[in-house]
Amino acid sequence: MTSVAPRAVIFDWDNTLVDSWQTIHDALNETLAALDRPLWTLSETKARTRQSLRDAFPSLFGDDWMRAQKIYLDRFAAIHLDRLRAFDGAATLLADLQRNGVFLALVSNKTGRLLRREVEALGWTGYFGAIVGAGDADFDKPHRAPVDLALADSGIDAGPSVWFVGDTGIDIDCAVNSGCVPILLQHETADETDDAMIVPPHLRLGDFAGLSAAILPLMACNLL
Repeated sequence: MTSVAPRAVIFDWDNTLVDSWQTIHDALNETLAALDRPLWTLSETKARTRQSLRDAFPSLFGDDWMRAQKIYLDRFAAIHLDRLRAFDGAATLLADLQRNGVFLALVSNKTGRLLRREVEALGWTGYFGAIVGAGDADFDKPHRAPVDLALADSGIDAGPSVWFVGDTGIDIDCAVNSGCVPILLQHETADETDDAMIVPPHLRLGDFAGLSAAILPLMACNLL
């Protein structure tokens, strides 16, 4: 485990800081039904939902992918704020990190306008120096482009002084591709068939108490 406190922490959003699976599942099945495709179980949604819409939908829906994207986004926008729920301990950790001078950013494969709407609804906009969603950078995760965009005005370069915290293999791959420290935070027990990753995460954690225990003592050591 690294003994150096991070200067910046980049978080994924969906199912890392907030619980979004039911909303994603609802909007996805609405889209599948509209295009006469078989519906997915919630387990299938959790296993198969990783990429941004612009990366995932062309292979899922072929020539109908732009129609599918509109159906999905319309349904998602109609329901997501009513169902938005932050994981226990998330706000406390964000406040602790900010108080210790850590630059915080979001890098998500959720469409940028929806992402920023959710952050604002929780009253969390002030925690983040950058909020980067799908479509905001030239490429989405796992490419490093959204990480570079998130750090562009921070004065901090992507590298070992930046932790990237996410819940899936695509987050770990994004961290590795950008040279950041990959931290896997999964609030549910992963299956044996969980995501393949370029390399294993630096830490694998199950809640924000574990992340706090890993990171806050490093902050204290840096102040000594």
